[in-house]
Parts: sequence; structure tokens; C-alpha cells
Amino acid sequence: MPIGRDITPGVQPRVVILTADEGFEEAVRETFSAAPQIGLEVVKGRLSTRDQIDVDGATVVVADIDAGDEAELEALDLLIARIGSWPPVVAVTQSFDGNVARRLMQMRVADCLVKPVTPADLVQTCARVAKPPANHDVSEAQIFTFLPAVGGAGVTTLAVQTAILLLNSGANGKTSTCLVDLDFQHGACADYLDIEPRLNIGEIEPRPERLDRQLLEVMISQHPSGLAVVAAPNQPAEMRSFDPDVVTRILDLVSSHFDYVVFDMPRTWFSWTDSVLLGSNKMFIVSETTVPSLRHAKQLVEAIRERLGDGPHPQVIINRFEAKMFSTGLRRGDFEQALGDALAGTIPNNYVLVREAIDRGVPLEEIKPGNKITTSLQKLIFPQGSAKPTKESAAGGKKLSLSWARS
Repeated sequence: MPIGRDITPGVQPRVVILTADEGFEEAVRETFSAAPQIGLEVVKGRLSTRDQIDVDGATVVVADIDAGDEAELEALDLLIARIGSWPPVVAVTQSFDGNVARRLMQMRVADCLVKPVTPADLVQTCARVAKPPANHDVSEAQIFTFLPAVGGAGVTTLAVQTAILLLNSGANGKTSTCLVDLDFQHGACADYLDIEPRLNIGEIEPRPERLDRQLLEVMISQHPSGLAVVAAPNQPAEMRSFDPDVVTRILDLVSSHFDYVVFDMPRTWFSWTDSVLLGSNKMFIVSETTVPSLRHAKQLVEAIRERLGDGPHPQVIINRFEAKMFSTGLRRGDFEQALGDALAGTIPNNYVLVREAIDRGVPLEEIKPGNKITTSLQKLIFPQGSAKPTKESAAGGKKLSLSWARS
């Protein structure tokens, strides 16, 4: 989905222009003198000869560079890497060819203008790159996080179906929803939905600050239902511990630009796990109907409560529960006794239905509308029969963003 960033209401837009061209500087000053509502700051000199440029509070940065000078291109690359995805950078060059175009695209400049630049082109370009899309929503996403108590508990199935439910929860159509598979070694979200995983961690890891909205869009896989999926190709023989800045950078971007985000978590606890959990509105631990799984779920609830303190409270979903009258297995009373108020509810067992949905890469509802699994999950996601989760029903009404959780 298109994503952007708003200019703070009531704050004067500020354009910072770096140039060593006196003629271009004169034209720029004359152009912006006719628009007193826009603040202009001209930094004289070549980009490659300056150690630092103050762009704090800038709305747009215009860099006038010599595209034939490798030092200038490297300096521009370093500038964009330092400031990240905001403010947007517009490159102005004397010449332009295929090689320059590729370099600027790799740097992810917001736009490029070739001299001579008309005043109208410069103003229109600055206005366009600084203007957020009409459908942009600056509010943080509602985040649902699923953790497995044991392997094979069905956490991916429930995460996928929750994302589909949230996707279709809009009163006037689909809501923007993203499913994020954080199991980079054995993740299965893309396989369950029969789509190609496109997240390239190796490309981001050397310089996580380069990840912006454009690169994020490239790395999002789209399911035919309209669900956005962030998933990396499996690396079953490669156990790696990724830089937490890489993961939190991805999650910050995703949580800022979707209405709902669903995280499918791995069993392993990483350095970034606390941040993800703190940023969640609802946190579900998925357990099987076995004594060891129930014991692990209880231990995980206690560990999370101890680590997060007053953060979001984990709740346990008992998956594949069969309520048989004369069964000798665990009953709901056993779950309540073991988990107390941490018990969220149970999901009935229907292995045949789930297997068919996974094999076909489609939601359960597409195979059997009104099935008991979806109905039970819907009651947990949308409490008290509400059409969609509310801020009051999520984390006590207080949204904990991932950026906040990192600090």
C-alpha cells in the first residue's frame, strides 16, 4: 500500500538547498521569495566537501550535485543513509544518463531534476515529494502477536486466519492488514498462503537505515485476498541472530503504515523479542491440548509478565480442542485451573479443513464459510461481538508503538 509521512500541521515547511552553483542559488532565492509561507535555507558549497549538513526539521532537501563526480555521488549516498526516509531528498544534476539513473534509484532519492530547472518545476517537485498520499493514516497499527507454547501448536494457522479476519473487518470494505512472519529460519506463512516470500534480510542488514517505504513495498508479498505479507525465504540450515535494528526497523515501518499487523513469532527468544511484545495490543500464546504444552504455556505467561511488567498481558489459546463428553483427555476446567485469567479460549479441531486450506493457499472461510474454527477465533479477536477490535479492547486502550518499546 502507498505510504508516506505527514508534515506537522501548523509548522512552516522548510526547504534546505545545497548548491555550489551561484546561478542556481540566485534562481532558487528568487523563486522562494514569492512564497513567504515556505522557509528556505541555502547551504553553499559542494556536497562532497561538507562534513555535516543540518536537515533537522526540514521538509525537503534539494542537493545540487555533479553526477559525473564519484565523490559527489558517494556524499549524496551517505547523506540519504544518515537521514533515512525523511526528509525526502531531491537531486539536481547537470547531466543525466542510465548509470546516474541507476545510482540515484539505488539511493532512493525522492526525485531528480536536470538543469536548467524552471522555478515551477522545482516548487512543484518539492511540494509533491513532501505531500503525503490522500489515504495516508498516521496512526499506529493495532498489533496482534502470536507465540507458540510448543512446536507444531498451530500458531501459523491462527495467525494467518486472524490476519484474514482483520482484513475483512472494515465496515466499508477491506482494511489495510499486514501479516509478518518473524521466524526467519523456519517461517511458514508464505507457504500456507502459496505466495513467494520477498523479504531480503541480507540486503537490509548491512545498512538498516536504508530501509524506507519504497524498499518495504518491494519486499511485501501480496495474497489474492488483499493481505500483505512480509516473509523471508526459509534458511533451515542457517541459524543466525539478526541485528535487532534490522528487525525493529522493519516492524516500525510496517506498524506505521497499516491498520492492522499480525506477527507470527518463533519459539526462540531474540534480542528484539521484548520490543515486539511491548509494541503489541494483543498477545496470544498458542498451546496444544497436552499437559506438556499447557505447562510450557503457563511458564511462558509467567516469564512474559515478569519481563514486561505493566505491558500487554499474554493470553493463552488452546488449539485443536475436542470437547467430547466421555473423553479422558484434558477438559476446559483443567485449562481454567492451570491458567486462570490468562486463558483466552479454545479453538476446535478440524484437521481436514485446515489441511485443505493450507494445501490450496486460501483462507478457511473460502473452503467452508461459517466453520467453527473461524467462528471461535472471531470471538477472541472481536470481543463482545464487536465488528472490529477497538483501542479500548486492545492493551487497555493504550497503543505501545515499537519505536517506544525500543527506547
